[in-house]
Formats: sequence, structure tokens, C-alpha cells
Amino acid sequence: MTKTSETRIAKTQKLLLTGLFAALTGVCSWINIPLPFTPIPVNLALVGPAMAGLVLGWRYSMLSQVIYILMGAIGIPVFAGFTAGAGHIIGPTGGFLVGYILCAAICGLPSRLKNIPHRILLMICGFAACYICGLIWFMISMESTLLAGFTSCVLPFLPGDALKITLVAILSKYLHRFFYEP
Repeated sequence: MTKTSETRIAKTQKLLLTGLFAALTGVCSWINIPLPFTPIPVNLALVGPAMAGLVLGWRYSMLSQVIYILMGAIGIPVFAGFTAGAGHIIGPTGGFLVGYILCAAICGLPSRLKNIPHRILLMICGFAACYICGLIWFMISMESTLLAGFTSCVLPFLPGDALKITLVAILSKYLHRFFYEP
């Protein structure tokens, strides 16, 4: 096999995985638990961008999340609770959707150290970026204070996200090996 055909296969594989990670984010978003005190549901959505970043790298993982958001914007029900529409992007949870792109990029930052602690650190930073985007947008759209936004959009989700980070750090290491190592 020539170098050009190997490069083409690698690029095709990355593009295929990009689509699969966009779909994974959608599937993880469907499973959600509404909370009575906030419009932000508990779901597994951040698993998609974090896993995409750790497996695909920053470029393709960002693309996967852009595809995910575009699918939802054009009416494919990939957002939390089988919903869709551009209204979700400009609604109180829209900042979190944009934050998925940043989370994917941060989790996909290149490094020689792709061990479990390093993956956890990348995901903590990625989740924090998503929280910041979501919190700022929530405060603007809901005319909320920082304290009210923090207690509605961040605090209730920290324990579950710590568990997600741990599980994704371990699983992504094996997925990366499966997709890229002979």
C-alpha cells in the first residue's frame, strides 16, 4: 500500500469516526433526567465531546460537535429529551451546546502523555470550559445572578461528571488503541 493510500484510509477513518462521535453525543443526550429547579437536565451528553477529543484529537472532535449541533439545529432530534431546533441553541442551555465544541477541543489537545491522569486533567479542563460557556449564557438568557446560575447549572452536576470523567478516561484509552494501534 502506498503512503498516499494509507493517508487516504486514515482520513476516511477519522471522518467516519467524526460522524460516529456526533451520533454518540446525540444518543447520550437523549438519556436525561429533568431537574425541577433548573432547565438543565442531567444527561450523558458530555461523554460524546470528551470521548471524541481523547480518541480523535482536537480538529475532528470539534467537527463532530459542530455536526451534532447542526443536526439538532436543522430539526433532527438529537438534543436532550429527543428535542431539536435552533431555539435550543439560543435558549438557556445553548451555551452548553457551544461548550461541547470547546470541551472536545480541549480534550483533544495533543500530548505525549495520554495516560489516565492526563486524560482526566484534559477532561476536567474541557468540562470546566463547557460549564463556563453554559453558565455565562444561562445567566444572560435567564437574567440570573452568578450564584443562582452556579447552583442551577454547575453544582448539581459535579458528582455525576466526576464519575463520567473517570469512566471516559479509562474507556477512551482502550478505544484509542482499538482504532489506531495494529
